[in-house]
Amino acid sequence: MPRENRLSHSMVGVHEAKNKLSELLDRVEAGETIGLTRPGRQVAVLAQVHQQQSSAIQCIARIRQLRVGSRLRGVSVRQLRDEGRR
Repeated sequence: MPRENRLSHSMVGVHEAKNKLSELLDRVEAGETIGLTRPGRQVAVLAQVHQQQSSAIQCIARIRQLRVGSRLRGVSVRQLRDEGRR
């Protein structure tokens, strides 16, 4: 039986997940996050793909915002790279 952990998502044993994969995927599509466990430890998480992609897209957008207006003041990217290798 699934149980709740402190991260507020359901936990399911790997053996049970193997037997009920279609049901678990239906739950994930409905918005639930499910942790997969082996005895005593969580080993994986089933989550909706679009949640992870939107987070990455937000990070990329933030990086692009930070780049606007930044200038190297006459220093090339190659010089900065080479300096970091010393």
